Amino acid sequence: MKPRQPRNKEMPDFDKLNDRIIADSPSGPMLVIKTNLDPKNVTDNNPYYDGEDVKDPKEFKEYFEE
Repeated sequence: MKPRQPRNKEMPDFDKLNDRIIADSPSGPMLVIKTNLDPKNVTDNNPYYDGEDVKDPKEFKEYFEE
């Protein structure tokens, strides 16, 4: 099967790039620190909140306010 849009010929092959580091996700526990610079509302700048209504908003806020 041929691709619908062939890739850009000027783009380098991803496997041959040597100027990037792709780190594996950590296998151990992580330390997360809340500071006074964090937003008061847990939905502001939260990558896990996509702007839609969540199933249980109370549980969502409690999880991120800990």
